[in-house]
Amino acid sequence: MATYHPVREQLLVEDVLAALGNPVRLGIVRELATSPDGRTCGSLPLEVTKATATHHWRVLRESGVTQEHRTGRYKAVSLRRADLEHRFPGLLDAVLAASAPTAN
Repeated sequence: MATYHPVREQLLVEDVLAALGNPVRLGIVRELATSPDGRTCGSLPLEVTKATATHHWRVLRESGVTQEHRTGRYKAVSLRRADLEHRFPGLLDAVLAASAPTAN
């Protein structure tokens, strides 16, 4: 069974914002933003259960924020930066800049 990815025209701003509104998912997106070639799901240390991590990955994929593809035995994930920029110019960068971790 193929994994669902919405096409560019199906991306909705409310779905993208809802996906980015969760701190765990925002952290995942922040990490992916620093990895232009994407990352494997297991390469990001998430402090949640495996089932919860799977949920977060699914929300990001189904909202159109990320794209998953197989690389050998691994599932790689990357940001759909071009699609997001086309549909909602500047949104991803604005959210990442506004939520940047602060140094104490």
